[in-house]
Amino acid sequence: MTDTFAGDGIWSDETDWEIAEFEGEQDAEHVAMPTLAIVGRPNVGKSTLVNRILGRREAVVEDIPGVTRDRISYEATWAGRRFLVQDTGGWEPDAKGLQQSVARQAEVAMRTADAILVVVDATVGATSTDEAVAKVLRRSKTPVILVANKVDNQKLEADAAELWSLGLGEPRLVSAAHGRGTGDLLDDVLAVLPETPREDSGLHGGPRRVALVGKPNVGKSSLINKLSGEERSVVHNVAGTTVDPVDSLVELGGKPWKFVDTAGLRRKVGNASGHEFYASLRTKSAIEAAEVAVMLIDASEPITEQDLRVISMVAETGRALVIAYNKWDLVDEDRREMLEREIDREMVQVRWAQRVNISAHTGRAVQKLVPAMETALESWDKRISTGRLNNWLKEVIAATPPPMRGGRLPRVLFATQASTRPPTFVLFTTGFLEAGYRRFIERKLREEFNFDGSPVRVNVRVREKRDRKK
Repeated sequence: MTDTFAGDGIWSDETDWEIAEFEGEQDAEHVAMPTLAIVGRPNVGKSTLVNRILGRREAVVEDIPGVTRDRISYEATWAGRRFLVQDTGGWEPDAKGLQQSVARQAEVAMRTADAILVVVDATVGATSTDEAVAKVLRRSKTPVILVANKVDNQKLEADAAELWSLGLGEPRLVSAAHGRGTGDLLDDVLAVLPETPREDSGLHGGPRRVALVGKPNVGKSSLINKLSGEERSVVHNVAGTTVDPVDSLVELGGKPWKFVDTAGLRRKVGNASGHEFYASLRTKSAIEAAEVAVMLIDASEPITEQDLRVISMVAETGRALVIAYNKWDLVDEDRREMLEREIDREMVQVRWAQRVNISAHTGRAVQKLVPAMETALESWDKRISTGRLNNWLKEVIAATPPPMRGGRLPRVLFATQASTRPPTFVLFTTGFLEAGYRRFIERKLREEFNFDGSPVRVNVRVREKRDRKK
């Protein structure tokens, strides 16, 4: 079948433009950004202010205090500059129990941020908690801006002047709910926010970003706590403790990893209400923002529709994937045999994923997650040279040509790897290639070039016939 494949040297500037366009669609830009932390006592409007800064509803907002329990980072843009906004749970100096865990997240944000907004409710005035926060922040070398929130009228402007007593300088008067004063506030933020993160923030050097995903109560927060060796995420023995994605910087295998512990995805987003609905949407965003997803499945129970839906979401977004079968300490011999049958039957679409059997509770085999993630990311970043790809493809097509369509045999003229993350290949052809044949090419690519742990995409672009000059 030597006439099925045309080699190098036949392509035109038009094809170069097509390839460049495809690369532009696929490649993502990763740039280190400075962090702005939003801190303050509970229910002063921090999450509302975060949403106002972002210009979209991301942070969970409800009329009850304590909805935000962990520190969460979002990307924001103002006057052409990009930066991260870190929302935190309410800071209580004498907090106990769950609130103590929340307070710890806020303190970490204060230590690692490049600038801090401390938010006070102007309708209430400075409380003892506000004064305790101010006392800590006055010793901080990080730039601090005092924000008097809920200033909706001139009377409250006069009352807000009393916040000078906190010793944090002039209070910026805003109404996060209505947008009043937030533009001027952001101008002040850019004036003190550095162009790049400080080197000692722990984020310098670009750690790989990992999303922990799975249905509620599968052990995501327990795993991040086990990996970090401390209580980074709030863990309770009820489903749904984690509402927002939580950024945790963890050193594993001698290098930093940024983990995002996400809220468990419900069976259907439409069945969730209130803050659960928005938490589900942001979990999807967390997957899209990650490089590799670690999917936790409860190995002691049958694989569910929820598990498969999350796996499909990860695969569709093109992220590297590690499937961690958690609670392995609860799995007996009979369950293992049943699980293997379930995997063979249900996991056909992600047979390429890395697999690790772990117990987040006991720590069993959690150290195996690092080589699994590294293998998946290496595959995700892998690029095959054009010459090597076309020489290999020529042999594959010669051995197994594509099926006939309409009495004609489609010719593959040229192939290129248009992008990485995930590896995406484009076959330029004279006719349509059946989906089954594209899957065949994908399988052969995996066998030859070892793309374990990463999705591989094979796209076809049919070259239109050109008018011959008479």
